[in-house]
Amino acid sequence: MKNLASSVKCFIRDEGGASAVEYGMLVALITVAVVITVLAVGQKLEETFNRIQRCLNNSANCGP
Repeated sequence: MKNLASSVKCFIRDEGGASAVEYGMLVALITVAVVITVLAVGQKLEETFNRIQRCLNNSANCGP
């Protein structure tokens, strides 16, 4: 049990590697990238689904 406690203390004191702030910044950048991608693709996707809906409702409106 003493070995486990000393291992935990060593782990907590270790300052190597990325900190929580760096991980937070990385998550924020990934989130921004995902939001930009969804916004860019979302409009085109909405237009495509609207066109499909028009085609299903009325075959006369199925132009390109």
